[in-house]
This record gives sequence, C-alpha cells and structure tokens, in this order.
Amino acid sequence: MKNQLFIILIAVFFMSSFLLWHAGKGETFAQTVGKKKSTSDSISKIFKDVQESVVQITRENKPTQADSSGDKNLTSLGSGFVFDKEGRIITNHHVVDGSKKVDVTFINGNRYVASVIGSDPFNDIAVIRITDNISGLHPLALGNSSALEVGDQVIAIGNPYGLAGSMSDGIVSQKGRLISTEGSKFSIPSVIQTDALINPGNSGGPLLNMKEEVVGMNTAGVLSDAGGFSGIGLAVPSNTISKIVPVLITKGNYTHPWLGMSATTLTSKLTENFENLSRNFKGVYVDSLTKGGPSDRAGIRGSTTDQYGDKHGSDIITAVDNHNVTYMEDLVSYIDENKQPGDKLNLTVFRNQSYSDISVLLGDRNNSTKSEEANDPYS
Repeated sequence: MKNQLFIILIAVFFMSSFLLWHAGKGETFAQTVGKKKSTSDSISKIFKDVQESVVQITRENKPTQADSSGDKNLTSLGSGFVFDKEGRIITNHHVVDGSKKVDVTFINGNRYVASVIGSDPFNDIAVIRITDNISGLHPLALGNSSALEVGDQVIAIGNPYGLAGSMSDGIVSQKGRLISTEGSKFSIPSVIQTDALINPGNSGGPLLNMKEEVVGMNTAGVLSDAGGFSGIGLAVPSNTISKIVPVLITKGNYTHPWLGMSATTLTSKLTENFENLSRNFKGVYVDSLTKGGPSDRAGIRGSTTDQYGDKHGSDIITAVDNHNVTYMEDLVSYIDENKQPGDKLNLTVFRNQSYSDISVLLGDRNNSTKSEEANDPYS
C-alpha cells in the first residue's frame, strides 16, 4: 500500500512539473509574440508619423553621346527629408549634383521646385530649398548618431526605383565605416552600416531610430556579385549632418582639412616591407604623398618601389595628437571631427625603428587640386 501511495505521489509531482513547464513555455511564447507585435506596431506608427516629411527628388540630366535612348532629357531620382519650416530639405550631393533646381514631390503628390543652396561633395550632403511659400511642413529631428550601438533597430524611408514612400527596417550592423564617394578621391568617415534595404532612389532619405529621430542619411547600398542587395547599406551619420548643414545654409559650401597623403591600415602583409617589424604592429601605413602638400612639406615619408616593383618602408602613423590610431578610420575620423584647414596636427610616426613627432599644418581640400595629386589620397 505504501509503495502504491509513493508511486502515485511521484506521478503527481512529475505531472505538476510538466504542466508548469508547458505553462511557462506558453507564457514565454506569448511574451515573444506580444513583443514582436509591439515592435511592428511601433515601426508602423513611426512610418505614419514621418512619411509626410520624406520627399522624392527628381532632376533632369542632359543626355551625353553615350546615351542611345533618344530622350532629350534623362531623369534621376533620389530622396530627401524636411529640415526646417522654411522649406529647406536635406539630401545627398550626388542626388542634385550638376543642378541648380530640382523637383520635389511629397507623399500626397504635391510638387514644388527647389533651388540647391549648398552642397558638400566630400561628405555627400546637400541642402535644397523650396522656392514657393509653403506652410504645414513637418521637420524631422536630428538625433545623436554617436549614441547608436551595434544591434539598435533602425528604419530607412525613401523612394527606391521611384517607388514613393517605401520603408525598410533593420539594425545597425556597425559604425565608423570609411567609404569612398563616386568621382572623388576622398572618403566619408564615421559612416553607419545597416542591413536595412537601401536601393537606388533611397539616397538622401532618412535613417531613423525608434524615437523618430534621424540618425543618418541613406547614401548607398552595396550590391552583391549577382547585382542584388548584399545586406550592406551605408548612411552618413546625423552628427556629421548637424555640423555641416548650418554652414551650407549660410555659406553654400564647407571647407575640409587636407592632409595630402594616400594611406591605409597596416596589415601583416605590409609589415613585410620593413625589417624586424612584428606582424602585430599597429598603425597607418603611409603609401604616397601629394607633391607639395601638407604632409610632404612637413617631412612625412611615403613608401619607395624598387626596380622589381616591390615596395619598401615608409612612415607608420601610430598616434595623432597623442591619440593612438590602429585603423585608417581612426585617423580620418579624428581629423574630420576635430580639425579645420590651417590647424596644426601632431603625428607620431614610426621610422627606422624609432618614434618621431611631426607637426603638419593642414591645408584646404578645395585647394588640393592645385597640387600634384597622389593616386588616392585620404585628405
């Protein structure tokens, strides 16, 4: 009798545990579904709140001899977002490049003419202004892109392939990327990488956080070998926009500091160009210099190539103003965020098994074409 009672108690215990476990699983599942629905509702609300502030930008390009379509004018499409109630709109430089006026279309179909009032090709930022008197505009707030963390959810809104008012969402894949811009030998620093879908036509549209703040401007999408979206979208950070746009509004252009060198992150392969240098040595490898440029005048040394095509030695930049640099991105971002043309920059370089501090007087990028250009100088 006691054995039977013991068996019954054990059975009741396991049955209770089983029911509690399933109840817990059910509760967890319900919480997960609820969380997903809440996120979906939030994204939907954000789109509804900001869609009237995102515009399609159209410009007409004069045909070239390479164009065989027979059209008198070829149309380019891009996106933009409302910056203030005075009718100013932010977009990419490459969206309006070569134009003095463009067409702006809102989500409700209303169309206006806008004048290009300022442009910065180096960071791919432009400001346009609607020429008509217009009321009821809803400017988007600029957020703090430095506060972004990898994994944060973001939303991209724009007009891919002319499909007005399209939205995609994703996460911040990484920050601080360095990307080259088409037609320029310079690079944009501190770029945000996202897996939100960005296609042609999205350029100039906002990248938003969950607070409905613009944390970036969609600039490019990297294509896969098959020609489709690779999962890599790139956006100019909002902190760069906040710094440059007010200057574009008042002056029409923005001056960037110029270092006058071509450099890259030191790799294990590049360490082979030096004698007795550890493969784990960190810094920025100076490849070539702009003749007569700031770095050249300061005495920075680039690499040399022998009769066999092999490169040998150069300065390795290990610090800038006493801040260690490991990647090329570190150097570019520091100069872009902290320096202006005419400022002095202290570079710590490793040369001939010893360290030296060299002061460089930064130039102006707009004057860089007056000197002999290096193959791909950073700044």
